[in-house]
Parts: sequence; structure tokens; C-alpha cells
Amino acid sequence: MNPLIPSAKTIQIYLPKGNPRGLRLAEMTTRTVRLIEIPRIHIDDFFAMPDANQVGLYFLIGETESTEKPLLYVGQTGDLKRRLNQHDDKDFWTRAFVMLSTNNSMTQTHALYMEHKAIATATQVGRYEIKNGNNGNRPHTPDPLKADCEELFHTLDVLLSNLGQPIFESLAIHDSLHSNNTYKNKTTSSLAKAEKEIEAFPIKPTPVLFYYKVKDANAEGYYDDDGFVLLAGSLIRQAQTPSAPPFVTRLKESLLSSGKLIAVNDKSYKLTENQLFKTPSGASVLVSGRSTNGWIEWKNEAGQTLDSIYR
Repeated sequence: MNPLIPSAKTIQIYLPKGNPRGLRLAEMTTRTVRLIEIPRIHIDDFFAMPDANQVGLYFLIGETESTEKPLLYVGQTGDLKRRLNQHDDKDFWTRAFVMLSTNNSMTQTHALYMEHKAIATATQVGRYEIKNGNNGNRPHTPDPLKADCEELFHTLDVLLSNLGQPIFESLAIHDSLHSNNTYKNKTTSSLAKAEKEIEAFPIKPTPVLFYYKVKDANAEGYYDDDGFVLLAGSLIRQAQTPSAPPFVTRLKESLLSSGKLIAVNDKSYKLTENQLFKTPSGASVLVSGRSTNGWIEWKNEAGQTLDSIYR
């Protein structure tokens, strides 16, 4: 079975304190990976568990008013309790997620390899703002150990997403490599690079594209489990009306400063990376520079609105 192709899975979630908002332990019943979600306020409950003394990979996650994305720090350690205690000076995080082995088979080499892969993948996907100062150190990893790490990483990806943290889920449309005209004129080397990128992520069905065109703007995107994805290459209107929500100005400034939005002329910007919005209206407001109802503005090739298909 190809682990990159979605298939039915059974996930067990255990609440050791009986609190659905407290510690949560998630496992796939046929795998040896355990993922523990730890609200910062309940960190002592985790420290009291035998699991706290194991080798593991951990993720510190939080929010801030100054960025649209959640903040993420990735680390690995031979002693989870000791290492998490050392992060007490980091103010941003509100929840920790720790990955460990149910049979104590994870070694420091496993953890180092997956830390490096986790930082690289999360950076490439771009859903979170990475707080790490470096990319981790990838150790020498023999092929058999590398194969183990890749399987463990796939299980970690599934469990993180199940607990509401799609850190490694790409916003790209992978099937477009073979079905989209964008790739017809690509060189062999660029196609090989694109295929290598696709191998890093689970395969998703090609989504239905929706389009929105107004004066000085022409955009496309798709709707998925997490919201609406505005695709790179979309043209964004520079001008804004008084009805535009305040967040639009802040978002444009953030995207411009990060190079994710560039001017193509004196009337339009171009988006250089896919951008996830919680709602279709958030995306259409950015595109048009005015208050809009994205559920009726975004339409597919047949002219059907998002509202008529998904609601």
C-alpha cells in the first residue's frame, strides 16, 4: 500500500484526565506512534506521565495578533520533560504536541531526522510561521532507518491533522503536474523538481477551481477542509473602497513586506504564493478591495457559485 494515497484509518483518542480540552493521546491502532496534545496550562499533567521521560519530537504552537499565521517551533530531545521545561521562557506557545514511540523504539537519530524533515516540510508548506532559528541537523541515516523515519513521519502527519494541526498538508494542487497546461512547457529538470515536491505530501484529489474577476483583478482558488485557498498568480486589485474591512489593509501590507504580493502595474498586484483564508469572503475581499460575499462571488467554469455547490 502506498502511504501517500489516502485510505481508511482507525484513530484512537484517549483522555487521561477525562477532560476533552485537556491532555489528549492519539494513536493509529496499527502503528507505534503516539501523539500527545498538551495545553500549556496542563503541562504538569504530562510531566507526571512516564511518557515525559522518553525520546521524542515536539511542536510548540501559539497565536499572535501581529501575524495571520499560527506560530510554530519544532524540536527534538532525549528527555521531553527536561526540554519542555527549558522552553518556559518562550511566551508565544499555548499548546504543545509531542510525538513518541509506544514501544520505546524511537532513537535520537529518528528524532533528529524527523526534526529536520518537519522544519523543512512545514517551511515549504507555509501554513505556520516558523520560530526556529535553524533547520535542525540531519544525521547520517542508513536507508533502513530512513524508511522507518518516513513511515513514522506519515503517521505523525495524519495524527497532527486529526488533532487540528495540518502542519504538513500542502496547499498546492499536486495533480496539476499531469493535468494542468501550466506544466506543458516545463524543462525536464523543473518537472523532476516538481515531482520530488509532490512525493513529500499525501496525494489529494484535484479540487474544483473557482474564479473571481473584477476590474483590475482576476483570481482563482479552491475550497477545502480548512477554508478557501487563493492560488498563486492571482491578480489583486490595488485600490480599496471605504467598505473594505480593516483587515484587508493589514493583510496587504503583510503580504507586500514578505514578497508574497508584488506590483505588476499601478493598478494590480500579483500573489506569489498560495494563501489560505478561513472563509471564501476573506479571499474575495482581498481580491476586490471591497466588502463581498465570497459564497456567491466565486464561480466555477460552469458559472455555479460556491454556495450552490457546498451549502
